[in-house]
Amino acid sequence: MRWQRGRRSSNIEDRRGMRISRRATGGGIGVVLIALVAMYFGVDPAVILNQGAPTMETPAPYATQATTPDPSDTLADFMSAVLADTEDTWQELFRRMGRTYQEPTLVLFTGAVESACGFAQAAVGPFYCPRDQKIYLDLSFYRDLRDRHQAPGDFAQAYVLAHEVGHHVQTLLGISEKVHSRRSRVNEIDANRLSVMQELQADCFAGLWAHHAHRSRQIIETGDIEEALNAASAIGDDRLQRQARGYVTPDSFTHGSSAQRVQWFRRGLETGETEVCNAFQAERS
Repeated sequence: MRWQRGRRSSNIEDRRGMRISRRATGGGIGVVLIALVAMYFGVDPAVILNQGAPTMETPAPYATQATTPDPSDTLADFMSAVLADTEDTWQELFRRMGRTYQEPTLVLFTGAVESACGFAQAAVGPFYCPRDQKIYLDLSFYRDLRDRHQAPGDFAQAYVLAHEVGHHVQTLLGISEKVHSRRSRVNEIDANRLSVMQELQADCFAGLWAHHAHRSRQIIETGDIEEALNAASAIGDDRLQRQARGYVTPDSFTHGSSAQRVQWFRRGLETGETEVCNAFQAERS
């Protein structure tokens, strides 16, 4: 991926020097919300629910406001470049819709983090919190993506961030709020189906970013698309469930199968049209 010459985002909050300890008491609804995110990468939600609520210890020096990563910190610098590229892409797409894009903040952390959605450990993987409109990422996740999920490559890493930005777009467009409202009124199977549609739409939005970023800035190199598709396939619910338990239960899917994730990323990538990303309409047809 051609990213070195791109601009860097100033919407980075580096908490990698922060230490968090846990109380013995329960963590409330925030912990439950983050536990749901754990299912994204086949993590047992009990890992999160049993941790309790966090307390802040006196940390080593860390940034609490937006900062630009040091260029020598290559992976963080790369994330800053990708985030900037998503900003440029979605600013233009929102302008075409007659809207104003509000940029999210990327929070880099190590081990565990406190968000407006609750406490989370790195095991849950990257997540977006609509309450503070921030994306949370422990960079060690990319080692797991490469080694555990066999999805290496810088464009695979970019796809993951672009997917989380897709959730931010859903929040700004009011989609996430509607999904949340609908999920509260249906049974578990239908709620899971709504969650899948929301995740597939975020995959499509990631594809939209790739389409427009390459068209404007020629960022994609040979092999990049294959890296992204491999990552989308590697984190499909069916593949994760088969790895974790040896069998698949489609009614419990919350993010979509490998084939679905690849399909919806391709939709955005190949068309560049926001209209094709309406996974909810596609599911009803």
